[in-house]
Amino acid sequence: MSTIRVVWGAASGPTAMASYDAALAEAGVENYNLVSVSSVIPAGVSVEAVGTAPDLGPAGERLTVVEARATTAGPGRVSAALAWSQSVDDGPGLFYETAGEMDRADVERRVREGLSAGQELREWRFADPQVAVESQQADSGRYTTAVVLAVYGDSEPIL
Repeated sequence: MSTIRVVWGAASGPTAMASYDAALAEAGVENYNLVSVSSVIPAGVSVEAVGTAPDLGPAGERLTVVEARATTAGPGRVSAALAWSQSVDDGPGLFYETAGEMDRADVERRVREGLSAGQELREWRFADPQVAVESQQADSGRYTTAVVLAVYGDSEPIL
């Protein structure tokens, strides 16, 4: 059975890109070329919240992800959340992502609302939802990024 791993991280840096790169490093996916996809979980796949990705292959390869990402210039708070639910019969499932300058409780409420709306659009019977949230305070004069990603399998050659 294939696995989708949910990973997360938050970090600060002198630029927006530096903070994003450092947040990806916290999640263990900084050495891959991320390719974003929409939020459908294929049937027959397991989803595991692991925090930090294991070795997923050689650096520079393509990694398919669903990504919740927010960056802010401090002071402030940045949060990202990913919610998911799979069909009760091992059928397909759904991810929903939300991120922005808000606190942990607000981003979790919003992502749960989004997932619920997405479930209502489908005729699948869903299991209970799960949520991963990353949130961090941004200091004045620094950029801070929070990410939560669903990583589909291992990396693949990009060329």
